[in-house]
Amino acid sequence: MELIKDLPDRLLFAVPKKGRLHTSCLSLLEGADIQFHRKNRLDIALVKNLPIALVFLPAGDIAKFVGEGNVDLGITGQDMVAEAEAQDKVSEILELGFGKCRLCVQVPVKNGAAKVEDLVGKRIATSFEGISSNFFKDIDAKAGGDKKTELVFVSGSVEAACALGLADGIVDLVESGETMQAAGLHDIETILSSQAVLIASRKPKHPELVQTIAGRIKGVIAAQKYVYINYNVERKFLKEASHITPGRQAPTVSPLENPDWVAVSSMVLKNNVAQTMDDLEAIGARDILLFAIQNCRV
Repeated sequence: MELIKDLPDRLLFAVPKKGRLHTSCLSLLEGADIQFHRKNRLDIALVKNLPIALVFLPAGDIAKFVGEGNVDLGITGQDMVAEAEAQDKVSEILELGFGKCRLCVQVPVKNGAAKVEDLVGKRIATSFEGISSNFFKDIDAKAGGDKKTELVFVSGSVEAACALGLADGIVDLVESGETMQAAGLHDIETILSSQAVLIASRKPKHPELVQTIAGRIKGVIAAQKYVYINYNVERKFLKEASHITPGRQAPTVSPLENPDWVAVSSMVLKNNVAQTMDDLEAIGARDILLFAIQNCRV
């Protein structure tokens, strides 16, 4: 990390160095044509085709570096932004659609608390000290009395804290829920929902390049969600067809040699495309073709 001071005038872009967001981030960078080679054991990589330096950091540190340091852009989880109390120090540019999870209060299924108020005065294990402290401070205040909930910080294996006698409940992330269930826990309240986000400094050194990269990443995400559909339909059914395939803004309609027919092109959601084709066929659309979108700008 000491090499940062020797970098030329490049945009600094922080990405998670490992963990649940790392692989998806690398795929996103590839789709945005951010070309780099990261040498073994180094946490800095110079981008070959753009004046950017990638800085690989723990996801929990990225919001602080973007909000208070010289880093222009970063990818991390919304939970990490909240834990760093950086909501007012960074701009959330774009939700990225991966790394979705919930930060939950969890207790043992057997003999555990029924609601969060039952945990007042007991011990809670978590790696999210900031969020948990604020949450239980409010719970304690509402409960009144002298009992204060005790927070126990653990950096990993939080779900084992109840079984090993360290805590009466935990605050931890839930993705599929398999780890929670395997530990004999269930969630009784969700503190916040989270996913990976692209964040930027409120005073970036390279604002134009920030917008360029944000546009590229937005295009990659749209390409993953949409396909391009093209079909012919009678003009009298154009209103119904436009309702079926409204596109992101509006469908593209082109005249054909037969004045009673038009050609329509539109972006449609990939996960609902079979039903879309069925609905178009039902109103008489013909020559319905689908095309994958490799990249786009939206």
